[in-house]
Amino acid sequence: MLFLATEAAGSFFALVVAAISLILKWSCENRTRTNISQTNHLKPLKFHLVSNRKDHELSVNRSSVLIEKLQIANFKNYEAANLDFSSKINVLIGRNGSGKTNLLDAIYYLSFTRSAFNSSDYQNIRHGENNFFVKGSIRLDDRAHELLCGIQTGQKKNFRENGAEYQKMSDHIGKYPVVLMAPDDVDLIREGSESRRKFFDSIISQIDKVYLENLIRYNHFVKQRNGLLKMFYESGTTDWIALESYDQGLAPLGTALYNRREVFVQEFLPVFRKYYNFLVDERETAYLEYSSGLRNTPFSEGLLKSRNKDLELQRTSFGIHRDEFEFRLGDGDMKRLGSQGQQKSFVVALKLAQFDIIKNHKGFDPVLLMDDIFDKLDDDRITRLLELIKGDLGQLFITDARPDRTQDLLRQVDLSASVFAVEKGNITKQ
Repeated sequence: MLFLATEAAGSFFALVVAAISLILKWSCENRTRTNISQTNHLKPLKFHLVSNRKDHELSVNRSSVLIEKLQIANFKNYEAANLDFSSKINVLIGRNGSGKTNLLDAIYYLSFTRSAFNSSDYQNIRHGENNFFVKGSIRLDDRAHELLCGIQTGQKKNFRENGAEYQKMSDHIGKYPVVLMAPDDVDLIREGSESRRKFFDSIISQIDKVYLENLIRYNHFVKQRNGLLKMFYESGTTDWIALESYDQGLAPLGTALYNRREVFVQEFLPVFRKYYNFLVDERETAYLEYSSGLRNTPFSEGLLKSRNKDLELQRTSFGIHRDEFEFRLGDGDMKRLGSQGQQKSFVVALKLAQFDIIKNHKGFDPVLLMDDIFDKLDDDRITRLLELIKGDLGQLFITDARPDRTQDLLRQVDLSASVFAVEKGNITKQ
């Protein structure tokens, strides 16, 4: 592990070396505990459920992203952990608050260079410490890769792939994709349009680098334009020429982003409907609609027409950052009409479609993280989800706070699983 050759980076390097030493020490101690505990916990599980659907049969030769090893230090509630994972199914069991989701978040970091849950990197540092790191050994296309993310209070984030530091974190997005299913995914339905835009932007950004670059530039222009509008409002003076310069930058970017979203939704919708219909056994229909002001109004014209309104609001009111993705159940609104089970099925179908789209574009399976996924689903929907798990979903990580339920469900499927018990930041392999 190489860090910047500065005094600060050297200090950080020393901290990371010390953390790795702590991990190795912890690992030796934990191996002893594991040998003792293996006789007192769950036996290795076998799955048993046969699906005769050809579209869900396991493709053993297809490439997948595989998280082979994970090392973390001072990450959230973990002092240190050193784990080896199965290439298929890994189950994390333990009470709520034990740290199961934090392990998934560490894996998420290796894909997105950030947390799935905390907006600030510093919020992920263990209480009382001033740094953390997450290190993963990844296999893709029969090649080993090492990813390392290090954070120290007061310093910039350091993210490395095979020893080389990224200058732009966005360059890493999409290389080692993961798909996270979490309990708060239903917020995609219940919250405002921004969360839905972020969801779809995240998928497209992982498969289209140009889209990601355009989106970053577009958001920068909107932020600068909003700052200019606020300055005009507060000063009582307006410089339309200055505003026009931002409009000229926004228009081509916004138009390109809108066109890409339109194409993407046409690709995404049939995949989503396939999974939703499968989960509900075709008992009901659901779909999504993409609506944008650009459908009827060119971007430059929309900005021009909304200038006075924008000046009053002190923000840009026209553009793709105002678009909406509407979730529908039958002829009505999923948010208003959908039960908990229907809403959960909807977001699970969204995430499975995300998995498929990324797989088709990348040519390999993403890692699938399922956090407490069985809650709010009835037995029939769980059974159908297990059929998919038995199929071609690559490497999976599943968390559950109810070990008995996990055992009963996993015994239905004819696949082996590695089981890890998590308790207060301590992990024991079963």
